Amino acid sequence: MPLDLNSDLGEGFGAWTMGDDDAMLDIVTSANIACGFHAGDPSIMRRVCAVAVAKGVRIGAHIGYRDPAGFGRRAIAMDPADLRDEVLYQVGGLDAFARAAGDRVRYVKPHGALYHSAAQDRRFADAVVSAMAEFDPRLILLGPAGSRLEEAAAEVGARFIGEGFADRAYTHAGTLAARGAEGAVLRTEEAVAQAVSIALSGRVRTVEGRELSLAAQSICVHGDTPAAVEMARRIRVSLDDVGVPVESFA
Repeated sequence: MPLDLNSDLGEGFGAWTMGDDDAMLDIVTSANIACGFHAGDPSIMRRVCAVAVAKGVRIGAHIGYRDPAGFGRRAIAMDPADLRDEVLYQVGGLDAFARAAGDRVRYVKPHGALYHSAAQDRRFADAVVSAMAEFDPRLILLGPAGSRLEEAAAEVGARFIGEGFADRAYTHAGTLAARGAEGAVLRTEEAVAQAVSIALSGRVRTVEGRELSLAAQSICVHGDTPAAVEMARRIRVSLDDVGVPVESFA
């Protein structure tokens, strides 16, 4: 069964850069491009969309809370209706640049705190899915399997893709270990092994030493992870070596 390899890209702002977008776009099959709320700006959005289309990489809207100072990693209390409108705004903005480059936004993936909030709170999950349906019913939702996001997508008939992380450690509850905790961000060798385990067995070893089932059709390597490009390259080679084809779900 094919497996998608995705990365969060376009997360610089103005003169500040984050990761090596061009190099990652030579490796991944789907690009989660920041839409200007947690990171990114119009010029970066335009450029990353253009490079993605030129390299045959599918474009996804990496939506987040309006929190550039916190890089979208701080939960924000807000009305779900306001969140729906902010999601619609972000998707529409990125889609303009995707279309200027010759393609369109194919899917949506929440970022950071919104990823976790919408995975756990059905009100926020419904807000995300409602915005997607209003913009384009063809949009696919990328997120954690078994979450409120998957429930919300199923209710409106939207396609959902379960995601696993190569470079982040999991807890036995199925959540990502807190980013600041020791061992939460995996080293390259560990990330490669975890990606292969997800691909072949659908299981990962948690920080508590237990095994966790993880249904994933796409694996993420964060673009801002140390040595992200080398990590993604080795993961792709390793998946090829074990006979897992890598291609976009979109």
